[in-house]
Amino acid sequence: MQLNERSLIGQEVAGYYIEDIVGKGGMAVVYLALDPRLSRRVALKILNPVLSVDDRFRQRFILESRTVASIEHPNIIPIYEANADADGVLYIAMRYVDGLDLRRLIYDRGPLPIGQANQIFAQVAAALDAAHAHDLIHRDVKPANILLAGDHVYLTDFGITKHRSSISGLTQTDQFIGTPRYMSPEQINKEHIDGRCDQYALACVVYESLSARLPFQRENDIALLWAHLAETPTPLSQIRPELPPQVDAVMMRALAKSPEQRYDTCAEFVTALRDAISGQQPDPSSGPHAVPYALRNPGPRTGPHTGPHTGPPFAQPAPGGALRAPAPATQPSVSRGRPGRIPIVAATLVAAVAALALVAMIIMNHRGDTWSRYTTSAAAPLTFEYPGDWTVRTHRDLFAVASPHATEFESLFVAGPGADWSAVSQIVADDPDSASGVYVQVSDTLDARGDSEQMRAKMEVLLPGQVDLGKPVQDQAGNKPATRFDGALHDPDTGTRLGFVSYVIEREPSTMLVMYFCAKTTCDDATQTRIRQSVHLP
Repeated sequence: MQLNERSLIGQEVAGYYIEDIVGKGGMAVVYLALDPRLSRRVALKILNPVLSVDDRFRQRFILESRTVASIEHPNIIPIYEANADADGVLYIAMRYVDGLDLRRLIYDRGPLPIGQANQIFAQVAAALDAAHAHDLIHRDVKPANILLAGDHVYLTDFGITKHRSSISGLTQTDQFIGTPRYMSPEQINKEHIDGRCDQYALACVVYESLSARLPFQRENDIALLWAHLAETPTPLSQIRPELPPQVDAVMMRALAKSPEQRYDTCAEFVTALRDAISGQQPDPSSGPHAVPYALRNPGPRTGPHTGPHTGPPFAQPAPGGALRAPAPATQPSVSRGRPGRIPIVAATLVAAVAALALVAMIIMNHRGDTWSRYTTSAAAPLTFEYPGDWTVRTHRDLFAVASPHATEFESLFVAGPGADWSAVSQIVADDPDSASGVYVQVSDTLDARGDSEQMRAKMEVLLPGQVDLGKPVQDQAGNKPATRFDGALHDPDTGTRLGFVSYVIEREPSTMLVMYFCAKTTCDDATQTRIRQSVHLP
């Protein structure tokens, strides 16, 4: 089966009838589907076919999904079936929850009320601890995977889990599992992991839920992963003053760089958090997992030999190139004079270089070598990042396009509905991975509040070929709210198809269209995500 997003709507897949798309990411698409055997609607998650190529991954996926299905817990989304279809594409059928996810709740309402937040955290922690008791690690705990059905919470996306005896990091197909905004240091380092990596991610979610901001907000993923490895977030009590300082000690322990410094279970963490909020938090310096002073009191400290200190020490490289979390704070040693300081400085510099090299290697292997930034023009009054091996064409004051084949796509887009697709069709046939790019246009006719049919009709006047368009979704393009439309451009003569993810941004005096296009099965990939996040309108 060829996974082609909206083309599956109305089709039968593995005995399920696809009705609509309810969500998607870089590794899978989730559909609303009907199970005619039991006359019930399900959420049918279909994984990217590239994952099915790896026999070991496929076997582990089916086995561990069935293990999750066997866990009877009220806060783990019930899984009805996990298997591969006749073509080998992996899928999971699970309960369909008609409600918000936590990401949307935070986006719509900002920081959560304390009472509601405590209820959500307790249920998520219970779900995670139940999974950990079965030796399963979620590895991608984030607000989008926390579903809200009234006051009831479901943790979902257990389909790509990992047994605690295996090693974190890449799958056999080089898919980097996890979300950088919530990823624990040991996942970044590709070290052995256990349930405490989920606790770290949950702590990031808690931080975001209570402050409506991430613990680490950086301009690119290299800086973001480095922050997880070596930096300390702003204390929550500084962002939300009604929270008592005891909350900061709890959060610093759950967000400790080393798993050994965190709580034993997620329930222990959220219980300590609840008690801290209510003013009943015990002394965090007691107990077998006491938090080091530097973590409980992350502010500046000085001493006769240390000088100012504003964060944890540089992480140390481990054998094999992995980056170790900063060691717990110790008593300052007596200075032995200037000669003894040279090796210390050198070791610190070596550690910093090794850390940056590791993070850069992870990102570059996953995203490409270098990125450039488009500077604003009359045709495209914004800035955005694009891969460094692409070129940019700004066509007078009409539009801008960035692509490995910018000249060919410039000719395609400038011709509009009657375009000659022959050059682009050849690129798609010869090298489909390079048939991608960004198209930006300012238009007086586009309306971010229009429905799919209205927008499709307007796009067909502006764009080449025939336009297929999905439902509008409220989203964010860089620093601006945007309406997202996923769809495709088709050439009726050659049959060539370009998928796209587009963002319609309301601005004065004219609306802006930012479109990422590609010839792959899905354009909702890492390149699209980075471009979208980098968009900046003055």
